Amino acid sequence: MTTTEVGWQQLDRRTVVVTALTTAGVCVGGGVPAVYWIGRATSLWIALAIVLPGAALVIAIAALADLLRWHKTRYRVLADRVQLNKGIVFRTRRSLARERIRSVDLTAGPLLRVFRLVNVKIGTGEQTGAGQSSLSLYPVARAEAERLRRELLDRTPAGALGDAGDGRLATLDPQWIRYAPMSFVTPTLGAAAFGLVLQVADWFGMQDGVVMWTFNRMRELPLVVAILVLVVIGLVIGLVAASALFVEMWWQYRLDREPGGTLRVRRGLLTARSISLEERRLRGVELVEPLGNRLLGAARVDAVATGLVKQSENESTDHKTLLPAAPRTEADRVAAAVLREPVSPTAAVVLRAHPVAARGRRIRWGLAGAAAPALVLLLLGWLLSVEVLLHLAWLSAVVLVPIAVALALDAYRNLGHGIAGEYLVARSGSVRRGTVALQRRGVIGWTARQSIFQRRKGLLTLTATTAAGSGGYSVHDVGESQGLAFAEAAVPDLFGPFLDRAADESDSSRV
Repeated sequence: MTTTEVGWQQLDRRTVVVTALTTAGVCVGGGVPAVYWIGRATSLWIALAIVLPGAALVIAIAALADLLRWHKTRYRVLADRVQLNKGIVFRTRRSLARERIRSVDLTAGPLLRVFRLVNVKIGTGEQTGAGQSSLSLYPVARAEAERLRRELLDRTPAGALGDAGDGRLATLDPQWIRYAPMSFVTPTLGAAAFGLVLQVADWFGMQDGVVMWTFNRMRELPLVVAILVLVVIGLVIGLVAASALFVEMWWQYRLDREPGGTLRVRRGLLTARSISLEERRLRGVELVEPLGNRLLGAARVDAVATGLVKQSENESTDHKTLLPAAPRTEADRVAAAVLREPVSPTAAVVLRAHPVAARGRRIRWGLAGAAAPALVLLLLGWLLSVEVLLHLAWLSAVVLVPIAVALALDAYRNLGHGIAGEYLVARSGSVRRGTVALQRRGVIGWTARQSIFQRRKGLLTLTATTAAGSGGYSVHDVGESQGLAFAEAAVPDLFGPFLDRAADESDSSRV
């Protein structure tokens, strides 16, 4: 079929209704406080007479603009490329070569799901400016979105049979929800809840009343008890919010391997998400163990793959997660299944420890971090002659120093590296421990860095450069000879000249 025979297609016309309803929701959120304030100065009926026509006008303008956008947007799928024409004032014509397409991700919020519509993002995985490596279709019918995903990602040769490893790799176990509160998100959400209450109260002019009511309740209690009560309330709210956030993001989670070599993650309670990843882009996996999850024996699995780049600064990075926080045994099983290995490389090798000098560096960093807030409080207390700050200074030191030392020792114990078959493995971190298994053929270079302090201790930091994931994965504070030998064993010939030169210098020094 020639290019002229392939007709242009339109987005789903129901986008106009979705836009009108979305704008109406925004108008309600902003209109209620407006009616309240205008009604206080005049009357409720006058406030409604002002706000309602304004809201109707905004909704009408938004719907009309979206109708024009729908009318001016066309797309089509050719044998060799995907084309998109859009724009009202300025026309844009975009084209992506089908052979370069690496992902077709589907997203549908609650309102889109009611109308059985889906947002489609077609990407090449290349890191280019201003979204030039992707096309977005907002929205199309769910059936059309699935057809596009299958057509654009199917690399199966005609007549080929499915692989024995195809099918379901993992599903959500509701018991995994217990891992959600064990993160720094919990206290953050608790604090955000207090701020939200104050913000809503401020909209209605009640912020001072809420603050005074809380103060009156708290002053009846001893100061320490009052602080503990507020902390407990914040933690309970954060626990509930973190669990709810996990459920919204990961409910109905499924990880499948589809014919043609595509890994597909589907998840979401209110907002449904479908993320696809070609296996030929996969260069390894990373087991991520935040401290709270690690204490409970849990880890998550992230993909290390080419093309997993953010298209904008505001875009989240959870698209690389193949498995949410789950028991470590389950994480190892999924990692092995994803890599088509009998055992996950992250569990198949005993990692080599790093020199004791690396422990001292971490202890010094931890003590410096613990001393910083104590010194600031001490300085402020001395300059301002505030005795409370002086007491807070020594109290913070008493509390933070043991924590800093414990985390430093844990960070040292977690350092390690090794080789497991076709993968090099590196582990580091304490608050966030990460164990990466990277295909040795995916390493395109090594970078060895030494600070002046590392040189004095005979340490260096090796970074394996790759086109996948974050672009580089480091082996921190490894011994010089140990690190160079590891680099040469993992990817021969990249560091060979350095090793030969080091040997020559050693021989000449013995003459």
